[in-house]
Formats: sequence, structure tokens, C-alpha cells
Amino acid sequence: MTLTGRLRISGWWLTLVAITVTALIYWPGLSGAYLFDDYPNIVDNHGVQPSDASLPSLVGAALSSPASEFKRPLSSLSFAANYLTTGLDPFWMKLTNLVIHLINGLLVFILARRLLATAPSSIETNSSGSALEAVQKRNSSRQSSITAALIAAGWLFLPINLTSVLYVVQRMESLANLFVLLGLLGYVTGRQRMLAGAGRPGFWLCVTSVIVPTATGLLAKETAVMLPLYALLTEWILFRFNLPHQQPENCHRKDLRIVTLFVIALILPLIVGLIWLLPGLVRPEAWAGRSFTLSTRLLSEARIVVDYIGWTLVPTPQVLSFYHDDFRVSTSLLTPWTTLASLIALIGLAALVFWWRARQPVAALGIALFLAGQLLTATILPLELIYEHRNYFASLGLLLTLVPLLAAVPPERTILAATSASDATSSNETAPILVLPRQALLVCLTLLWIAMTALTAQSWSNPLALAQELAARAPHSPRAQYELGRTYIIYSHYDPASPFTQLAYAPLERAIALPGSSILPQQALIFMNSHMHLPVKDSWWNSMIGQLKNLRPGVQDESSLAALVQCVREHRCDLPRERMLEALTAAVSHPNPSARLLSTYADYAWNVLNDYPFGLSLTQQAITSNPSEPAYRITEIRMLIATGRNDQANQALEQLAHLNLGGRLNNTLQELHTQLDRR
Repeated sequence: MTLTGRLRISGWWLTLVAITVTALIYWPGLSGAYLFDDYPNIVDNHGVQPSDASLPSLVGAALSSPASEFKRPLSSLSFAANYLTTGLDPFWMKLTNLVIHLINGLLVFILARRLLATAPSSIETNSSGSALEAVQKRNSSRQSSITAALIAAGWLFLPINLTSVLYVVQRMESLANLFVLLGLLGYVTGRQRMLAGAGRPGFWLCVTSVIVPTATGLLAKETAVMLPLYALLTEWILFRFNLPHQQPENCHRKDLRIVTLFVIALILPLIVGLIWLLPGLVRPEAWAGRSFTLSTRLLSEARIVVDYIGWTLVPTPQVLSFYHDDFRVSTSLLTPWTTLASLIALIGLAALVFWWRARQPVAALGIALFLAGQLLTATILPLELIYEHRNYFASLGLLLTLVPLLAAVPPERTILAATSASDATSSNETAPILVLPRQALLVCLTLLWIAMTALTAQSWSNPLALAQELAARAPHSPRAQYELGRTYIIYSHYDPASPFTQLAYAPLERAIALPGSSILPQQALIFMNSHMHLPVKDSWWNSMIGQLKNLRPGVQDESSLAALVQCVREHRCDLPRERMLEALTAAVSHPNPSARLLSTYADYAWNVLNDYPFGLSLTQQAITSNPSEPAYRITEIRMLIATGRNDQANQALEQLAHLNLGGRLNNTLQELHTQLDRR
């Protein structure tokens, strides 16, 4: 085997070792349970639990996600595939996530190696002869391969990426970014081929790599839409829209094909998207369910993005607390003062991209990719402020900047390979003295990432230990305290004599008292005591109803009300009607209540109050609010049949048939037709 071959393999072996270590440190966490949003998206979502692998069942699974209007069908299908093979066992769900993460780590290595090889060499061309140039080229290849492996290893180990593995529902993030990495790798490869003279095949590889993975990744999660921007930044910093330089006339010309590609794949969709989004975002009702406005969100996100840098590179248990609903929103540039400081820091990072573009192109690209990775979730969309998994791709940008700077062998070391022993001694004496401290810092950071991820994965292996750990990490987080109380309830098995029953009250009461809480803790307390036939405090009802009156209900509030209605309907809870009506009326009193909320109220009116006209009316309002959701139409048809309105039921059945994509509603339609015929 040649020297070059041995040097290339060293990077591959280092990557394989990193993949093995990653699997080992994550393994304990695979035995953990589901958490938080896993329940509405997987455990309680019967759509991703098909009875068979028939086309109608799979289409139904693909379109069943409540997480987004775009349904994220590829992610839902992957959950359905897990269910069909191993049921709802979270171990196999998490193991699938880990496999995706490991594949992504391999793609990161290959991509980083290509990016490092594409960047202009830091070694000046030496005129002393071809032998020296050959050694320099070999050593540069070795350095690129090893540095790329260190980048991939660091990215695999990063604690901030843990939730994209052990938090089952965040497969959506890792799966979408699998296609982002594939697309970016394909684009870089295509551009390298174009510059090497393979013009047309290279160009079509670029086109395919930007369009196809973006479209496919969008089926997993909307974050894949950022791929064209990542490719544009790579082009601008590394390739600079250049034509092949073998021909002298191309030295100062730009490749208009590449320019046209980004106009079509990025600029035009961006304009259309902004025209579609902006009118809705400036309306106050778009922010009614949030504790922030558009302006305070933008101010807050400046601090959050800067925090992400620290959380990624120097993580601590306190900052990686999973729940971040205790974050203090910025209300002005100086409230708190770190808002202005963070804005200045972000402007400085953006300026550094321009400054380093010629001097340190890979480092500049890393910063650019990190900042670009925040544009979708940290700007104008009314999403929740903070989630660690939003850095799954952005963290790669930080490592592209940091790792080569810490791991780089100085040029003097490279030249040693082609000089005499005496020259080597002289050159070695001039080597920068900061090389060893820099590399020691990289080793220390890597060990910190491994240790933090291993310790956190261990906590994720046990639901109670995890709930206690996260509540301790975030004592002011309502969600963390609620989750601890909910876990105690589960462990109590609704036995009043269980010690876990008494333990549940304190964190749930604490969650109610914390600012920014949803009605989840009140619902849990009411549900628990009613289920165990214990007294339900008026203060819990008053707090819940008051909160529903004052703030537009969010997704968690809707889930809470739905759980209470289901408990009453199934005769597991005896809840006062007047209190339930107060809560439901308060929830729908806000403008444009959600279809899910209207459907929950309809469920209560029909099945508990026996108020059939009101229940039907609410269901029809839910259909108007969300006409593409078949569940509300199915409920309406059953109500119409039950009340003898057969003509209207027939008309509703015809409308429902239009939603029967891929035959997913065949069984339901047949059942409804049978019920109607019996009438």
C-alpha cells in the first residue's frame, strides 16, 4: 500500500472508532422511555400504528403527524415502520435514531474531508522541486483526512445533539439533515468535477444534489429547506462561482449556470415564501398564544443564538436542561443588557465571515453555516424560542471553524518531511509554540463532550432518574417540574397509598406557580385526584380556567383539555360539569379557536352533555377551521347518521371521499356506508 493510501485510511479508521465510541456512550439511553412530545406524535397517534403494511395504511400513517401542517410524511412512515416490526417499544425507536445519527456522522466526515481539500492550501507552493511538492501534497491530504475525522468525531459526541437521538420524535430533525448532508456532499462533489473539467456531468450532479435532497428532506421536516442556502454559502466562500481555470480566458469569468441554479432553487422560492408568510406574521393573532411578539422574539433570539455557541462548545448540565421555557424574554436592547451584547457579537461573527473568506475559507464557511442554520427557527416564525435539537446541523458549522484551527499542523511541520535532518531541526525550532496547547485544548473539549453525553445518556436510561435530573437542571422550568410530577403519577399506578402519589403534588404545584406554565400541571392534578376519588381543589380549577381566559390555548393546553374530556367520557373521572364547561368555554372564547379545540368541546357536548345539536355545530366549525383533516368529517358523518340526517350524511360522505388519498380511508368509508345503509 502506498504512503498516500495509508494516510487516507487513517482518517477513515479514526471515524470508525468515533462511530463505535458514539454507539457505546448512547447505548444506555436506548432503554429509556418516551418523553413529552413523543406522546402526541407517536404513542397517542394511532395513525403511525398501522395494522398492516398495505398502501392505504401507509398513506394514512404518512399523513397522520400533528406536528406540522406539512405532516412530515417520511418521518411518520419511519415511525410506522418501527411499529410494524417491533411495536411501540421505545428501544427500537431510539436505536433507529442512533443508526441515523451514526450514518450522519459518516457523511459529516466525507463532507468535511472534501471541504478541507477544496479550500486553498495554507502551504505556499515551493519551487525547489517536484519531490517537495509531492510530499507537501501527501501531508496535506493526511492532515485533511485526520482533521475531517476529528470534526466528525466531535460532532457525533456533542451533547447538544443528544436530543436528536434519544428524544424519539426528533428523528424528524436527524432524518431531514441526513438528506441535507447528502445534498451538500453531492453539490461539493459536482463543483469539484466541474472545476476539474467534467462540466456537464458535474453541473447536473449539482442541480440534482440541491433539488432532490431538499424535496425529499422536506418530507421529514421543514429544516431541509435550508439546503440550497448552505450550498450557496459553500459556493460563495469556496468555489466563488468560478469556471475551470485550465483555460486562461476563464480566470475572471463566473459560471452563469451556477448563478442561474441558485436563482431558481433559492432566490425565487425565498421571495414566494416571504410573500406567503409575511401577511400572516404581522397579524397580532399569529402571536396570541405566545409570551412574546415578533420584535421581542427577534431580540431574544440574538441572545439564544449566542448561547447556543457556548452550549455547543462548552456544555454544562445546567444549560443543556432540555426544557427551556424558563427563558427570560428580551423586551429591549438593554433589557437585559446581554441583548445588545449578543447582537454585537453576531454582527462581529458575520463580519468575520467576510474577513476570513480569503484567509481561512473553511473557518469562514463554518461560521456562515452556523448562522444560516439559525435563520429558519430563530427569526420571524412564531415558534417556541429554544430547542437544543435546532443545532443538529448548525453545530457542524462551529466544528468546521474550531477543529481545524485547533488541530492544524503548522506549515513548518509539513516541510520537515522533505528536508534534511539538520534542516528539520532548524525548522522544528521555529514551529509555533502554541501548537501543543491548541491540540491539548481540542483533546480536553472532546473528552468533555464524551463525558457529558455519556452521563446524560445514562440519565435517559431511566424515566424517573431522567425526570429528577431534568427538574434539578431547570428548577424554574414549568415543563420540567410538570414532567417530574407526571412521572411520579405514573409510578404511583393511581394508588393513594403509594409514596409516589404524595411526591407528585409538590412539583405540580410548583409548576403552576411558575410563570409561563401551560395548564398541564392543573390538568394532571385534577386528573390524578379524580381518578383516585380524592378531593379536587378549587384552586386548581380556578387557576386553569383563569389561564384559559387570559391566554390563547396552545398545543399543550389543547392536549390537557382533550385528556380531561376523554377521562370523563370513559367514566374514569367524575368532574363537575359546570367546571368543565367553564374551562371549555374559556378555551374557545379567543378568536379563531383551533379545529382540535372545537372538536374536543364537541366531544364533551355530544358524549357527556348529550347536547347533540351543539356537538354537531362545533364539529362543523372544526371542519371549517381545518377542512383537510378527515377525522372531523368522519365524526360529523357519524353524528348525522345518529340523528337521522341521512341526506346530509351522504353529502358529507362524498366530501370525505375526496380526502381518500391512496385509499387510506377505504375501511372507514365502507364502515360509514354500511351504517348509513342500515338506516
